[in-house]
Amino acid sequence: MTQKSQYIQDLTPGMPVNDYFMLSAASLAQSRNGPYWNLTFQDATGKVDGKIWSPKSQEYPSLVAGQITRVQGFVESYRDKNQLKVDHLELVSADQPSIDLADYLPTSKTPPTELLEQVEDLITEHMKYAPWKSFCRKVLSNDDIRNRLLTAPGAKTVHHAYIGGLLEHSLRVAQSCMAICNVYRDLDRQTLLAGAIFHDLGKAWELTGGLANDYTDEGRLLGHIQLGQEKLEPFLKRSKSLDDGLKLHFRHLITSHHGEHEFGSPVRPNTPEAFVLHFADNMDAKLNIIDQAYEDMEKTDQQWSPYLRFLERSVFRPTVTPDMGKKKNDKPENQCLLPLKA
Repeated sequence: MTQKSQYIQDLTPGMPVNDYFMLSAASLAQSRNGPYWNLTFQDATGKVDGKIWSPKSQEYPSLVAGQITRVQGFVESYRDKNQLKVDHLELVSADQPSIDLADYLPTSKTPPTELLEQVEDLITEHMKYAPWKSFCRKVLSNDDIRNRLLTAPGAKTVHHAYIGGLLEHSLRVAQSCMAICNVYRDLDRQTLLAGAIFHDLGKAWELTGGLANDYTDEGRLLGHIQLGQEKLEPFLKRSKSLDDGLKLHFRHLITSHHGEHEFGSPVRPNTPEAFVLHFADNMDAKLNIIDQAYEDMEKTDQQWSPYLRFLERSVFRPTVTPDMGKKKNDKPENQCLLPLKA
């Protein structure tokens, strides 16, 4: 049996370990006493570093990230962080029926099925033009697309890099775009919503997801913008009632959402809706990076994060204005439909 019972978030120094973890990084290094393995293990609750020292390390000629392992050892404290001293490591096939990948991979706080329901609710609420509504529903009802969306991460490592991450990101971007339409009323709300929902669809084919979550061959060679266009094009061609001008604008939204050539955008935004989609996409990605940094900072009660390479700065946790008129568990007014990932 491979029933998991110990989780990384519960480990404390001195605790014996005998359980299953995913190997998320592995490198062979050299010390004065011989070669040793520098490892990182993860499960759904977090990550922890580990070491296999010489001569035990020589029993493992090859260790590869993405493998499920059974680890025996104990928890040490190294520079105020937990670290596993591994006495024995056994590789386990992830194909075993008793392996539940949800034990090893982080998942969006809101279940992916609920995220997809919220996307469909947006279509019901805002899509008044029947051809647009029909197009969106046909794309989302396609079995391959639907199944991939329910498990796809939003990125390899940078933002939304967890099961349901792509749906969470797409929903947030769509919600932001609809909120902006309430202020800038001349925007084409329905074309913008279609673009927001599907702007990153190609990521479901760009990344493998699963234990490794690496780039596919087509992801490396084509990228998610091209892949998304290819997956959407058959639905556009079959939609005879959707005006050609609307189709062209939709294609432009998908193609230009990265904003600038240096950020991987084949073209730059040339319509108000394209600008809105680019800014909403960029904002949600950056806020998710900050949200994950805040989560780590809260664990150590830090106000400043380490340097965040993709933001090119550290971020600060400011004092939050108290709302004296509300009880602790009350929901704030105008709360975002999708809570921040805890």
